[in-house]
This record gives sequence, C-alpha cells and structure tokens, in this order.
Amino acid sequence: MTALEVQCISKRFGALKAVDAVTFTVHPGEIMGFIGPNGAGKTTTMRICSTLELPDQGDVLVDGISVIEEPRAARRRIGFMPDSYGAYANTSITDYLDFFARAYGLSGDLRRQQVARVIEFTSLGDLVEKEISSLSKGLKQRLCLAKTLLHDPAVMILDEPAAGLDPRARVELRELVKALAGLGKAILVSSHILTELAEMCTTVTVIERGTVRGTGSVAAIARGVTTKQIIFARALTGPERLERTLLELPHTSEARREREGVVFEYAGTQDDLAGLLAQLAAAGLGLVEFAPQQVDLEDVFLSLTEGKLQ
Repeated sequence: MTALEVQCISKRFGALKAVDAVTFTVHPGEIMGFIGPNGAGKTTTMRICSTLELPDQGDVLVDGISVIEEPRAARRRIGFMPDSYGAYANTSITDYLDFFARAYGLSGDLRRQQVARVIEFTSLGDLVEKEISSLSKGLKQRLCLAKTLLHDPAVMILDEPAAGLDPRARVELRELVKALAGLGKAILVSSHILTELAEMCTTVTVIERGTVRGTGSVAAIARGVTTKQIIFARALTGPERLERTLLELPHTSEARREREGVVFEYAGTQDDLAGLLAQLAAAGLGLVEFAPQQVDLEDVFLSLTEGKLQ
C-alpha cells in the first residue's frame, strides 16, 4: 500500500522549470528524506503534495486520493509543517491548538481530547499556559508539529523541521518523527542537515534542478551510482607513505588522509582486494587497520548532484 504517490509532476514559473517529471512513493511507516541543493525544487514539490500549488502536469495521490481532483479530501489526510509559519504571539499554547482544532472541524469532547493528545505527544504539558512569544525555537517547532497532528493525518510533510534548532532540540524532534513513523504514518522530510536525515530516514529521494537524481535506500542508490568500494587503511609508518603506496597499486583512486590513515576508492573484485591486502602487508608498512566503509548519505548526495543552480 502506498500512502503518498507522486506521479510525474512538473511545475514551471515563467521560464523556470522548478519541478520536472518528479516521481517517487512513500509507504506507511516510512520516513523518506528529501534532499537537494538550494533551489532544487524541494519546497515546490512539497507544496504540490500538500495541495498548496497545482502542478502543470502529473498528479499526487494521498491514500489513493488525487490532490487535483479531490483536494479537500486529500487535505484531510495530510499534515504539512512548513519551514516557517505564522503564530499569534500573545496566544497561549492551549488557545493556539484549540483554534486550529476548530479550523480542522473538530468539536466538543473530540476537540478537547485531540488537543490534550498532541500536547502529551509533543511533551508541551508543562507549558500550556505560556504565550507563544516566550517560547524557544525548539519549542515553537514542537508546537507547530503538534498543530500539524491535530487532525491525525496519514501523511506528514515536513519542510526543514530542524532548521535553526540546537542539538538537544534536534534530537528531540528526530525522536518524535521516528515515533510518528512507528504509528504507521508516512513521512516526507526535507533538511540540509544530512547527518540528521541519515539517522532517521529509511529511504531518500535526491533532487537537483527540479529532477530526481535517485530514490530508494541509501545503499541501493549507492550501488547505482558506483561499483567502487570505500576503504579505510591505517599503518604504523604513517598516512603519507601509505597513501603513496596505495596510489601506485591497480584499482585504487581518490585517496585522502583521514583519522591518521587513508580513505580510498577501490574498483577491483573481491579477489583483487585480497591481493591488495597481501601486497600492503608485504610492503613493510606495519598495516594495523583495513576496513571497507559503508557509503553514507553525504557520499550519495555528492555523487548524484553537481551543485548547479537553476
């Protein structure tokens, strides 16, 4: 079952094609990281998914409902948390959430129960009478998340939710997002903090200049980008001699010094790799560490994007 299905959407602003045939899917319980350089088309894509923009072509299905043909029905299943949002500065947390619960059409006991539920989930209970103007950036982000959850959406779309947060607030927000996925919600989240996304996302979609460069798990995308292995080696003779030796051997490239050792790319087979290890051991370098490295989200991002602006 697919909770969010983006079907070949395109959007043009004058001569600029901000989104070009973007396609991906997000399933219940999945956290998809949506990454790309500034101006890549992330926010426009998210606004289309949230019924705030109409695509020139394509469609988005939310629980099987078209955002074009049935935007009101789709909107009831979407929780959109923008990168910046308006707040009534002199309003308390309770009044703010109660106002939006009414806007979502909740009434009576159901409204009060839902407001209490989101306050408990986001751990805002001790602050309910505080005015919004007195809240820190992290607490305001939690409040915005609470507001986004009031109507219990199946799909969460979070645009740069960790922007400007301190380390503790980022950890707390990350745990809340994971908890929401654990409840079966499909989550699409954008961020420029790749390490943050890597710690919570199950899949990623990389976009640049309005075009999807890759989508899937980090490991799957990495396999599509390169067949090379990333290896870390460390020797008692030091990184300089080790680096020089590595670059003289076949199948090695892109060596750089790191953590008193050398990280390098290797394009040979497993048999070749065994031979490389034997050669290094026989070279008198005093090899003490030799380990393949897992490709991370930053590696995938740098491999797929060029950093060009539209």
